[in-house]
Amino acid sequence: MSLRWYSTVIDSHDAAALVRWWAETLGWQIAYEDDDETSLVPGWLDPDTAAGMPWDRTGPGLTFVPVPETKATKNRLHIDLAPHTSDDRDGLVAGLVARGAALADVGQSEDVTWAVLTDPEGNEFCVLSSRDR
Repeated sequence: MSLRWYSTVIDSHDAAALVRWWAETLGWQIAYEDDDETSLVPGWLDPDTAAGMPWDRTGPGLTFVPVPETKATKNRLHIDLAPHTSDDRDGLVAGLVARGAALADVGQSEDVTWAVLTDPEGNEFCVLSSRDR
Protein backbone atom coordinates (compact mmCIF):
# COMPACT_ATOMS: atom_id res chain seq x y z
CA MET A 1 0.00 0.00 0.00
CA SER A 2 1.15 3.52 -0.70
CA LEU A 3 -0.29 6.90 0.09
CA ARG A 4 -0.31 9.92 -2.16
CA TRP A 5 0.01 13.49 -0.95
CA TYR A 6 -3.43 14.67 -1.99
CA SER A 7 -3.77 18.20 -0.62
CA THR A 8 -2.52 20.71 1.89
CA VAL A 9 -5.40 22.20 3.89
CA ILE A 10 -5.34 25.86 4.94
CA ASP A 11 -7.72 27.13 7.61
CA SER A 12 -9.25 30.52 6.83
CA HIS A 13 -11.93 32.96 7.87
CA ASP A 14 -12.90 33.80 4.28
CA ALA A 15 -12.02 30.69 2.29
CA ALA A 16 -13.61 32.02 -0.92
CA ALA A 17 -11.47 35.18 -0.89
CA LEU A 18 -8.27 33.44 0.20
CA VAL A 19 -8.53 30.68 -2.42
CA ARG A 20 -8.87 33.33 -5.12
CA TRP A 21 -5.80 35.17 -3.79
CA TRP A 22 -3.76 31.95 -3.93
CA ALA A 23 -5.18 31.01 -7.36
CA GLU A 24 -3.94 34.33 -8.75
CA THR A 25 -0.62 34.01 -6.93
CA LEU A 26 0.11 30.53 -8.30
CA GLY A 27 -1.74 30.68 -11.60
CA TRP A 28 -3.80 27.69 -10.43
CA GLN A 29 -7.49 27.00 -10.97
CA ILE A 30 -10.37 26.29 -8.63
CA ALA A 31 -11.27 22.62 -9.00
CA TYR A 32 -14.00 22.39 -6.37
CA GLU A 33 -15.98 24.87 -4.31
CA ASP A 34 -18.79 24.66 -1.77
CA ASP A 35 -19.56 26.16 1.65
CA ASP A 36 -17.26 23.72 3.46
CA GLU A 37 -14.13 23.77 1.29
CA THR A 38 -12.59 25.13 -1.87
CA SER A 39 -9.73 23.39 -3.68
CA LEU A 40 -7.06 24.55 -6.11
CA VAL A 41 -5.08 22.48 -8.59
CA PRO A 42 -2.20 23.48 -10.85
CA GLY A 43 -3.34 25.61 -13.78
CA TRP A 44 -2.09 23.13 -16.38
CA LEU A 45 -4.11 20.30 -14.84
CA ASP A 46 -7.41 20.46 -16.71
CA PRO A 47 -10.12 17.98 -15.67
CA ASP A 48 -9.73 15.80 -18.79
CA THR A 49 -5.97 15.50 -18.26
CA ALA A 50 -6.41 14.76 -14.56
CA ALA A 51 -9.00 12.07 -15.27
CA GLY A 52 -6.53 10.20 -17.47
CA MET A 53 -3.51 10.48 -15.18
CA PRO A 54 -2.39 7.60 -12.97
CA TRP A 55 -3.21 8.04 -9.28
CA ASP A 56 0.44 8.43 -8.25
CA ARG A 57 1.23 11.02 -10.96
CA THR A 58 -1.28 13.66 -9.92
CA GLY A 59 0.32 16.36 -7.78
CA PRO A 60 -1.17 17.75 -4.59
CA GLY A 61 -3.56 20.65 -4.47
CA LEU A 62 -4.44 23.28 -1.88
CA THR A 63 -7.73 23.15 0.00
CA PHE A 64 -9.15 26.08 1.97
CA VAL A 65 -11.66 25.48 4.74
CA PRO A 66 -13.52 28.02 6.86
CA VAL A 67 -12.79 28.03 10.58
CA PRO A 68 -14.06 30.33 13.33
CA GLU A 69 -10.81 30.71 15.29
CA THR A 70 -8.12 33.25 14.54
CA LYS A 71 -4.55 32.26 13.71
CA ALA A 72 -2.56 32.71 16.91
CA THR A 73 1.04 31.58 16.31
CA LYS A 74 3.58 30.97 13.58
CA ASN A 75 2.64 28.14 11.22
CA ARG A 76 4.56 24.90 11.73
CA LEU A 77 4.17 24.16 8.02
CA HIS A 78 4.48 26.70 5.24
CA ILE A 79 4.67 26.95 1.46
CA ASP A 80 7.91 27.89 -0.34
CA LEU A 81 7.51 29.62 -3.69
CA ALA A 82 10.41 29.95 -6.13
CA PRO A 83 10.67 32.37 -9.02
CA HIS A 84 12.47 31.37 -12.21
CA THR A 85 15.85 32.97 -12.91
CA SER A 86 14.20 34.93 -15.74
CA ASP A 87 11.79 36.58 -13.28
CA ASP A 88 12.29 39.72 -11.22
CA ARG A 89 12.09 38.18 -7.74
CA ASP A 90 11.91 41.50 -5.90
CA GLY A 91 9.22 42.68 -8.30
CA LEU A 92 7.21 39.52 -7.64
CA VAL A 93 7.51 40.06 -3.87
CA ALA A 94 6.40 43.69 -4.29
CA GLY A 95 3.43 42.49 -6.37
CA LEU A 96 2.40 40.07 -3.64
CA VAL A 97 2.56 42.85 -1.06
CA ALA A 98 0.51 45.12 -3.34
CA ARG A 99 -2.14 42.37 -3.53
CA GLY A 100 -2.44 41.93 0.25
CA ALA A 101 0.58 39.93 1.43
CA ALA A 102 2.85 41.40 4.11
CA LEU A 103 6.54 41.00 4.81
CA ALA A 104 7.04 39.06 8.03
CA ASP A 105 9.73 38.53 10.63
CA VAL A 106 9.75 35.00 12.02
CA GLY A 107 13.25 35.30 13.43
CA GLN A 108 15.20 34.97 10.18
CA SER A 109 18.56 36.73 9.96
CA GLU A 110 19.03 39.74 7.69
CA ASP A 111 21.28 37.87 5.25
CA VAL A 112 18.86 35.08 4.24
CA THR A 113 18.23 34.50 0.54
CA TRP A 114 14.46 34.29 0.88
CA ALA A 115 11.64 36.63 1.84
CA VAL A 116 9.11 35.63 4.48
CA LEU A 117 5.60 36.91 3.85
CA THR A 118 2.09 36.32 5.11
CA ASP A 119 -0.98 35.93 2.93
CA PRO A 120 -3.99 38.20 3.57
CA GLU A 121 -5.07 36.01 6.53
CA GLY A 122 -1.63 35.84 8.13
CA ASN A 123 -0.41 32.42 6.93
CA GLU A 124 3.35 32.48 6.44
CA PHE A 125 5.01 31.53 3.16
CA CYS A 126 8.42 32.19 1.61
CA VAL A 127 9.63 33.44 -1.74
CA LEU A 128 12.98 31.78 -2.31
CA SER A 129 15.90 32.95 -4.40
CA SER A 130 15.47 32.60 -8.18
CA ARG A 131 16.26 29.20 -9.67
CA ASP A 132 15.87 27.25 -12.89
CA ARG A 133 14.96 23.86 -11.36
